[in-house]
Amino acid sequence: MYPKAYIQFLAHFHGDRDYFECHEILEEYWKESNERKKNSIWVGFILLAVSRYHQRRKNFIGAKRTLEKAIKILSIQESRPNIQGLDSGSLFPLLSKLLDQINHEESYQSINLQIADPILLDACIKECRSKGFIWGQESDLGDESIVHRHKLRDRTYVTEERIEALKNRKDNR
Repeated sequence: MYPKAYIQFLAHFHGDRDYFECHEILEEYWKESNERKKNSIWVGFILLAVSRYHQRRKNFIGAKRTLEKAIKILSIQESRPNIQGLDSGSLFPLLSKLLDQINHEESYQSINLQIADPILLDACIKECRSKGFIWGQESDLGDESIVHRHKLRDRTYVTEERIEALKNRKDNR
């Protein structure tokens, strides 16, 4: 009923709070889907995770910019009572509250998205358990590998892809 990537996204969002991984999982799914629209609901969720990542790192400008984009995209779906299994009646007040906190440069606090579909919630909790996470646990602000993940990750493959693309451009001249 729901894409596996979305369940994994929600497991990380509510489990280990690895928002960078949330972004990676849904971005890959979005790129592989036929959709690939900039206003896709998946992009809205990706931007929400990126905003949480930025706020936790006290990058309030990045957090605000990405959350505003997420709200704009997700608002397209606002009239639906459930947006991908989430309770839209609680989602938008939560997003407004987050934006207000960011505007006031308040410190990050973990949030939980209200999942309206019990089947989705059950699948997400099972996914959390399979990864060794606890559903709804607070973010470990001392875990540098999650808080500053973009600085600590292995970028070898990105560098190799750029070198290969440059080589291909030179070869095609």
